[in-house]
Amino acid sequence: MDQGGMSGSTDTRIAPIEALTRKSLWLSNWMIHHANHIRPNVDGVKVGGHQASSASMAAIMATLYFGVLKPEDRVAVKPHAAPVFHAIQYLFGKQTLEKLQNFRAFGGAQSYPSRTKDTDDVDISTGSVGLGVAFTAFASLIQDYVRAKPWADKSRPEGRMVALVGDAELDEGNVYECLLEGWKHGLRNTWWVIDYNRQSLDGVVREGLYDRIEAIFRAFDWNVVTLKYGALQRAAFAEPGGDRLKKWIDAAPNAVYSALMFRGGAAWRERLNDEIGDQGDVTALIARRSDAELAELMANLGGHCTQSLLEQFEAAGSDKPTVFIAYTVKGWATPLAGHKDNHAGQMTGAQIDTLRQSMRVREGHEWDKFEGLADPAAIERFLAEVPFNTTAPRRLTSPAVATIGPQLVGIGATSTQTAFGKILDAIAKTDSDLARRIITTSPDVTVSTNLGTWVNRRNLYAAREMVDVFQKEAIPSAQKWRFTPEGQHLELGIAEMNLFLALGAAGLSHELFGERLLPIGTLYDPFISRGLDALNYACYQDARFLLVATPSGVSLAGEGGAHQSIASPLVGMAQDGLASFEPAFADELSVIMDWAFDYMQRSGDARPDLADWPRDVTGGSVYLRLSTRSIEQPSRSVDKALSDGIIRGAYWLKPPTPQCEVVIAYQGVLASEAIAAAAAIGGDRRNVAILAVTSADRLNAGWHAAQRARLHGDHSATSHIETLLAEIPHRAGLVTAIDAHPATLGWLGSVLGHRTITLGVEHFGQTGTVNDLYAHFGIDAAAIENAARSIIAPHSRHGH
Repeated sequence: MDQGGMSGSTDTRIAPIEALTRKSLWLSNWMIHHANHIRPNVDGVKVGGHQASSASMAAIMATLYFGVLKPEDRVAVKPHAAPVFHAIQYLFGKQTLEKLQNFRAFGGAQSYPSRTKDTDDVDISTGSVGLGVAFTAFASLIQDYVRAKPWADKSRPEGRMVALVGDAELDEGNVYECLLEGWKHGLRNTWWVIDYNRQSLDGVVREGLYDRIEAIFRAFDWNVVTLKYGALQRAAFAEPGGDRLKKWIDAAPNAVYSALMFRGGAAWRERLNDEIGDQGDVTALIARRSDAELAELMANLGGHCTQSLLEQFEAAGSDKPTVFIAYTVKGWATPLAGHKDNHAGQMTGAQIDTLRQSMRVREGHEWDKFEGLADPAAIERFLAEVPFNTTAPRRLTSPAVATIGPQLVGIGATSTQTAFGKILDAIAKTDSDLARRIITTSPDVTVSTNLGTWVNRRNLYAAREMVDVFQKEAIPSAQKWRFTPEGQHLELGIAEMNLFLALGAAGLSHELFGERLLPIGTLYDPFISRGLDALNYACYQDARFLLVATPSGVSLAGEGGAHQSIASPLVGMAQDGLASFEPAFADELSVIMDWAFDYMQRSGDARPDLADWPRDVTGGSVYLRLSTRSIEQPSRSVDKALSDGIIRGAYWLKPPTPQCEVVIAYQGVLASEAIAAAAAIGGDRRNVAILAVTSADRLNAGWHAAQRARLHGDHSATSHIETLLAEIPHRAGLVTAIDAHPATLGWLGSVLGHRTITLGVEHFGQTGTVNDLYAHFGIDAAAIENAARSIIAPHSRHGH
């Protein structure tokens, strides 16, 4: 371990932090060993746990948590360092022994830190795709956004958003996309600490990576702090001949350094003597040290030295974004140190026993918090005074914002995209708390997704006022692009990953910063797939937002096949934490949006896996799939029954009779085709019903919830779709139609066993008119009518 005091430091925190580093290192390694080799493995599947990747972060994390961080700071922990995080939380008293003993088991500490699955103090969920890194940048932007508003409580101190980054995570493209966005918006209060162990999953990283990393961050105006040498190394460099040793270290290739770390002190001595030769002072410097001391010296990189870490963290006092490139060794202070196969490697029983003895941990006392420490009482006193170890809750709360009711926007032919813009404009006109708490954002498609009128009324957000040059120069424009700290629209570049990361950060503002926001993000529906990782990640964190995707489907005919969305309703159905809707009419949309603002703020504690509707108590985010195609709007009043049906996922647009032979069920913009088909058949028959589906997602999940409830003994449980379809005879058939993949509605026939014909789009579209493409894919009125008649005809013949 580091002997930081050798360089003359008088910081009294160094010794206790080093002791807690050792405890964190031991507990994290023992946690993984216990999960893989001691706890019974009933199914024989590998448990895993990343001992080496955890070890490289031990000193960095201990120094931050036990010495540097304040309660208002937020941290995204490198996913493979989760065991160290759980160990630190255990030492703080915020994680239980039972959870550690069940690491990577059901109900135990999670493999990667999780806001929703872990019970300890996780700020930001992290996983295997580098998204936690970029998330910190957007969290910092949202913190600035909130603090710029006149309604915000500014008594809380600003926090620093900290990402602990594996060097291999820097291969992830979203990291660099967010750097550009951060530069545009004046990013502040963000630290990224790179665990530069120069090893990835499969081996040692390429030479020269450091130079590229440094250049990139400097280009985006970040401070770059290099933590290469520990206090032991710096003291050695100050000895006669030390400059020669430093020169050798700087020139050593990554692979050579890693290999010698694994081989140990004798190998270091042999290589140094061979390559430096008989150089007098430097040879004496090496000779003065035993093999163990030489190995300790060469392992004393900046990322493992408490003194060096404290000095550099505390010297970075400004709010300018800062990246710390901390040189480390993967597997540091364990028998796995430096081996190129150590990513998935685990210590043997003999190796863990050697580590246990070096930590002075007695057998049977492996889980004891302060076992092996020289002065446990002093460590307990130190922990009680650690700034980060507050008893106050760090997960904040904010009161719910009252909704203002559906904003109806008239009748006549219109599209749901146009209606969305009008509804948001109607909200913007109000002096409501709802309007003040909305933040909109879009990846360079603000105007074309109908956010223009909202932005004109509520302005764009920027940390400093910026005038609209076109307006200043008296050039006519429908858009008034005024940037102001009080603005409520965050304009983003075209990267969809950034959109979903921004929505995730804004959607957690109430818990991270104590001020509730109601984020609305818009994008083109076909491009949801570009950001699915970040969308899934935002939902996994339980962020709350309204996602408005428009235009959609092959109705976007003129743009060609690459711009036509087919699978997005299935994404909406499958994505946990996201309630998806596809309304056909403006009044449906107004009801859904009003409900969504409430749903986004719910926080009930009911078990979501067995609730009547899985997330109606706990809430979540909402996805709207809208269209640019105008259709005639029904002239009707929206009563409670209709409103309830819209929210539950379906209602009868044309109710069935006891003689009903066919039901046309549609979702979204195909309402006009379904109505036309029913009218054509209705000219000679009166037995066609029309089911308006507003949310296949809500219907399907409600059906599954009812099935589960019945399996658990609640035999009276009935879902909304079962109630609706019970009104039609069993002999009747269903025709489902959607401008998307037919599987979205194809399951309806399974609910009560009705024969079903499913119409939809299964292949890439092409350029053409809407009528051309609807006819081509068989979803126009004629195709729906033909399918319905094919269901009716056999019964007619049978009747004769």
